[in-house]
Amino acid sequence: MTATLRLLGLPDDARVVILHADDVGMCRGANRAFLELARAGRLDCGSAMVPCPWFPEIAHEAAADPSLDLGVHLTLTSEWYGYRWGPVAVRSKTSGLLDANGYFHRDCLLLRAALDPIAAEEEMRAQLDRALAAGIDVTHLDTHMGAALVPELLQATIRIAREHRLPLLLPRDLQSYLGVLRLGQVDPGPHAEAVAELDAAGLPVIDRFAMTPGVPSEESEAAYAALVTPRSPGLTYVALHPNGAEDIADIQRDHPRAKPHWRTDELRLFGNGHCDAAIAAAGVRRLGMRALRDLHRA
Repeated sequence: MTATLRLLGLPDDARVVILHADDVGMCRGANRAFLELARAGRLDCGSAMVPCPWFPEIAHEAAADPSLDLGVHLTLTSEWYGYRWGPVAVRSKTSGLLDANGYFHRDCLLLRAALDPIAAEEEMRAQLDRALAAGIDVTHLDTHMGAALVPELLQATIRIAREHRLPLLLPRDLQSYLGVLRLGQVDPGPHAEAVAELDAAGLPVIDRFAMTPGVPSEESEAAYAALVTPRSPGLTYVALHPNGAEDIADIQRDHPRAKPHWRTDELRLFGNGHCDAAIAAAGVRRLGMRALRDLHRA
């Protein structure tokens, strides 16, 4: 679990976290939270959902502020009930990307049952192209709900990342990813082969994945202190979902698993310095995805 640490010139026992905001561009509150925390140095990076209604705002901000470390959150699912989005380029019913209402499917299982991998690759390329055309200095690729890393799309997603010389969220510890996301049955073999190829090419690989813990507000301080201070050495990608309170409750209304306070708690705990203090006390280092991109391109 130390190959990337060596590439970074860090000791084998270093504990490094990437504090990453997912779902940027999903809504106004997500944009506000990312911009506030990133500009205050409380987060390291984030990734934008190109098909979502508030993508133009974050694209404008990122084009005007090159200090923002922003990637593309490849998006092939749309999980909420009253707030939906669909493809930016592929609208054919035969693509398997659309549900009965013309939006993306709500989860990866529904997507996997219907998708045409060629159409999905076309859509992912179009999302990246749109982000680049909007002036975003794209630093990396990751994926909403894990959709771009389902077995049917793994090689296409890797191909896009390699062609654009971008680091990809492809954690060495696959179970750290599968344990929190619902992807269905996954053969670990192709994933392990892809990681081995990156290692052989001397490219950086994220060691493990961690995500918004989803706890009651009264338990959040302890949960987030633990989340941002991994016990094991290596590079841990911490996928966060901070959001302002102005819209998230309405967006998540009627969704059976919706807990808006998970997102607003994150904005509070990162904004007030609680997580920074935990990281400093534990001697954990921080890193952004732009540094990995620079390593990748070097």
